[in-house]
Amino acid sequence: MESTKNRINFNKEQKSDIFKILLKTVGFEQFLHKKFVGQKRFSLEGAEALIPAIGYAIEHGVEMGIKEFIIGNSHRGRLNILANIFKKPYHSIFSEYSGKTYDEDNILGDVKYHLSYDTHIKSRSGKEMFLALLPNPSHLETVGPVTQGLARARIESEYKNDFNKVCPIVIHGDAAIAAQGVVYETIQMSQLEGYKTGGTLHFVINNQVG
Repeated sequence: MESTKNRINFNKEQKSDIFKILLKTVGFEQFLHKKFVGQKRFSLEGAEALIPAIGYAIEHGVEMGIKEFIIGNSHRGRLNILANIFKKPYHSIFSEYSGKTYDEDNILGDVKYHLSYDTHIKSRSGKEMFLALLPNPSHLETVGPVTQGLARARIESEYKNDFNKVCPIVIHGDAAIAAQGVVYETIQMSQLEGYKTGGTLHFVINNQVG
């Protein structure tokens, strides 16, 4: 980090890819803002770089042999992650704004930025992976230990304790990661035999709001 001052030298193709991803990320937020005026969407504006960062982390992980990514994050940027990382169809996301996609008798009072989603997609090199975004309660950071637990369960049940096959990713807010004790309680358990997952990627969204 010190030698490069955190400045990565991207080649021309990588810069073009990042630019295209950012265009989609920004365009998605602007469309929601114009189309669904006044509705809560917990925008990623100001922190759009999260999308290419997660995307490149996943692509690199797949090349290293990871088969599954279990992702936990709160409300901030969640819809953008669904659209541009999970490739959830836009019409499905927009329909949820109108409340037309699920039976409220079964999911009473739930909202679009709480719902879970999972999918199988292929990396750029053609390797298949499984992505899961866990349900999000409105209790900040509680999804973190749940992410670890599901990742550990998948490691044990599907991959015979091979910790190199599943990667948990937890996305935090800048204020929540500093203020919520559950973050550090979970980290304290990270090296215990019954709880470790082989490592977790942590992203912190700092939009200067928290």
